[in-house]
Amino acid sequence: STDWPVYGGSEDHTHYTTLSQISPANVKQLKVAWTYDTKDSFTGSEMQANPIVIDGVMYTTTPKLHVIALNAATGVPIWRFDPNNGAPPASRFRHRGVVVTGDRVLFNYRNRLYALDRTTGRPIKTFGDSGWVDLRQGLGRPVEGLSVSASTPGVVFEDLLIIGSSVPEALPSAPGDIRAFDINTGKLRWSFHTIPHPGELGYETWPPDAWKIAGGANAWAGVTIDTKRGMVFAATGSASYDFYGANRLGDNLYANSVLALDARTGTYVWHYQVLKHDLWDRDLPAAPALVTITRGGRKIDAVAQGTKHGQLFVFDRVTGTPLWPIEEKPVPASDLRGEQAWPTQPFPQKPAPLMRQRYTEADVSTLSPEARALTTDRIKLSPNVGPFPAPSLKESIMFPGFDGGMEWGGGAADPDGIYYVNVNEIPWILQMVETRRADGSPLARGERDYLIHCAACHGLDRAGIPLAGFPSLIDIEKRRTPEEIAKLTKTGFGRMPAFDRLTDAQRDAILDYVLGKPDPAASTPTKAKGKTKSGAPAASAATPAPYAFGGFRRWTDNAGYPAIAPPWGTLNAVDLNTGELKWKVPLGEYRELTARGIPPTGTENYGGPVVTAGGVLFIGASADETIRAFDKDTGKILWSAPLPFSGNATPSTYAIGGRQFVVISAGGGKSGRPAGGSIVAFALPKP
Repeated sequence: STDWPVYGGSEDHTHYTTLSQISPANVKQLKVAWTYDTKDSFTGSEMQANPIVIDGVMYTTTPKLHVIALNAATGVPIWRFDPNNGAPPASRFRHRGVVVTGDRVLFNYRNRLYALDRTTGRPIKTFGDSGWVDLRQGLGRPVEGLSVSASTPGVVFEDLLIIGSSVPEALPSAPGDIRAFDINTGKLRWSFHTIPHPGELGYETWPPDAWKIAGGANAWAGVTIDTKRGMVFAATGSASYDFYGANRLGDNLYANSVLALDARTGTYVWHYQVLKHDLWDRDLPAAPALVTITRGGRKIDAVAQGTKHGQLFVFDRVTGTPLWPIEEKPVPASDLRGEQAWPTQPFPQKPAPLMRQRYTEADVSTLSPEARALTTDRIKLSPNVGPFPAPSLKESIMFPGFDGGMEWGGGAADPDGIYYVNVNEIPWILQMVETRRADGSPLARGERDYLIHCAACHGLDRAGIPLAGFPSLIDIEKRRTPEEIAKLTKTGFGRMPAFDRLTDAQRDAILDYVLGKPDPAASTPTKAKGKTKSGAPAASAATPAPYAFGGFRRWTDNAGYPAIAPPWGTLNAVDLNTGELKWKVPLGEYRELTARGIPPTGTENYGGPVVTAGGVLFIGASADETIRAFDKDTGKILWSAPLPFSGNATPSTYAIGGRQFVVISAGGGKSGRPAGGSIVAFALPKP
C-alpha cells in the first residue's frame, strides 16, 4: 500500500507520487470505484479538501466543516466529528483538509484548532482547552476584536504543527503571524511576526505603529517543510486594507513574500518580496513547492512560487538567490489622495509569464459580433495598463484578474524538474469609490461606513456578488431579524470578520442603511490623531478611509462568458531546468460552445494537479464538472470522467492492496456552478 499522508501528497508540496499502476496505456480503463455523499452541502457551499489517506483510512472535511474518516478502499464511513454540534452553518467555509500525525487528527474550525483522536474522532482533552486551542490568542491584540482561522492545513516538523492563518482583508484585521504549536499539548512554541515589531528586520518598511493595528500579510495558502534542512517556507498575502494603503505607506514586509524560516525556532533565514505595497489583493496564492532542478550538470534544490498575475519565481532553496534575473519595472502611480503606490515591481526574466500580462484591443472577445463590439468599446473606455493598474476612481480592466493567474491549488512537479500548473485568464473590473458625495459633503454615517466596511463583499448597491460567493443584503430583513444581523456583525462568520471594534452607533447606522431606513444626518469623519508625511491619516484601524473598493466584479460579455478572447483557463508544463515552457493546453470547456464548433476555450479553474511516476497528470479544477488525465510529457488528454459537481480541489492518489485509486472532492459552488458535497474515487477494474 502507498499512502497520501499529508496535504498535497508530500512535505515538499509537489503533488507527486511514485505510484505507476495507472499509465497512459491503461488510464482509459478508469472507472468509479466508490462515491461518498457527505449530505452536507448547502446553497453557496464549497468543498476544497485534499483527502489524506493513511493505513487504508481517508481523513477529510465536508462542506459544513465536519471531519470524517472513511474506508479508503470502499468509501464506507468510520466516524464523523461535527464541531458545531448540529447547528446549521452561518455561511460557507473554505477548507482544504486536515493534518494526521501519530494518534491524532489536527484541523481548524473558525478560530479553533482541534486535536481529534484518530481512531474515534473525539477531541483529545489534553490538547489545549479540552481539545482545542484558540487561534486568536498570542497575537498581541485583544482577542474579542480578532477574526482568525486557517483554511489550509499546516505541516508537522518533529513535535511541532507549523501553520499560517486566514484573516480579514479589511480593517480591523489580525496580523498574519506564522506560528508553531506543540502537537501534544497545543502550547504555542514560536511565532514569526509577518508585520515586524520594533527592532525586527523590516520594521522600517511600515509606519511606526503599524505592528499594533495593521493586519494581513498572512500565509493562508499553507506552508511547506524541508525536513532534511529543518526549514519551513511560507508564501504570504497582502496587508489589510487591500486596495487603499495610505495608512501603511512603505513596501510592507513581509506581505506578498516568500519566507524561509528555521522550523525549530521560527528564526528568519531569508525572504524575497514578490510584490511591494500591494493594492490589488495579489496574495501569493499557493504554498511554495520544493523542487530539484539540473543546471550545468549540477543539481540545485530550489523553491518555485507562482503568483496571481501568472509569473513564476524560482529561488535557491538555501540562500534565496533567484535562479534567473528579476527586473524591477516601473508601474503606474496612484491618483488617490494620500496613496503612494510603490514605483516599481519585480518581473522575473525566466520563466516567461504563463498568461497574457495585458488586455489590449487585440484580446477582445471573438465569441460573437455582439461580444466583440461590447469588449472593444469597454477596453477603449477602461483600458488595462498591465498587471498593476493603480486603483482609481476611474474604472479600469483588472487583468490578470483578482482570482489569478495561479490560484490556491498551486502546481505539481516531478523529479525531472518539470512544473505543471493551471492558470486563469479572466478579466475583472477595478474601481474605487469616494466615501463623500460629489458636492464634498460627507455621506450619511450608515452609507459611508457600509461602503468602507461592507461594500467590497456585498456590493455598492447591496446586491451582493453571487459569482464570488458574497450574498445580497437586499431584503435581508425577510431572512434574518435585526438582532441576528447585529450579532453577526459582532461575531463574524465564514469569510466575514468580526466588526466588534465598530462603535454601537456605527453598527446601528450600518444596520439602518442595510434595512433601508432613512438616515438624513450626515456624520463627520473621525478626526485622525496624526498625519503621515504625505498628509494622509495616520495608521489607525478606526480612521475612516476616504475611499472604498467598488467590489469584486468579473467582466463578462452579454452572454455571461469571460469578456476576452480564449483561452480562459489553461494547464501548463514548464521545464525549470531551462526556464522554458514545455506545453500549454486549454483546461475545461463550455460544451454548448464546443457544439457550435468553437474549440475548447478553457474555463475558470480552482484546485491543482497531481503528477505520477506512471506519466499521468490528474486534475479536476475546471467549471465543467469533469476530472481529466493528461500525458505529462505532451499535454494530450488521455481520459476524462464526469463528476456530480465541479472538482474545485486537488486530487489525491494512493494504493491499497496493490490497487491504485485517484480521489477528488467534488463540491462545486465556484464560478456560478451548483454546489454539492461528494467524494469520488476512481480505479482500474479489479483483475
